[in-house]
Amino acid sequence: MFKRSEQDKRPQVQIFVDGVAVAARQGDTVSAALLASGVDARRSTAVSGAPRLPYCMMGVCFDCLVTIDGVGNRQGCLVPVAEGMQIEIQKGKREIGK
Repeated sequence: MFKRSEQDKRPQVQIFVDGVAVAARQGDTVSAALLASGVDARRSTAVSGAPRLPYCMMGVCFDCLVTIDGVGNRQGCLVPVAEGMQIEIQKGKREIGK
């Protein structure tokens, strides 16, 4: 669905999504990197388990919640990627201690 422009010459950054290495670009947010990577980035809601993808990309809707470096309920659309970042797609409610 999403494809990077061939004119995008920003340096690559390696992140890990559910343990799998994914190439992102310097300056991407976590959500933008997930959408551009083709990884199934659908989280599931805590109450109904409905699938959600990043939607507004500006921090309003909370459909982009992920666990980043062990910290849950982070809005992926507001967090820039960093080399080696560990991201987990959030399934259901946040676990205690994360």
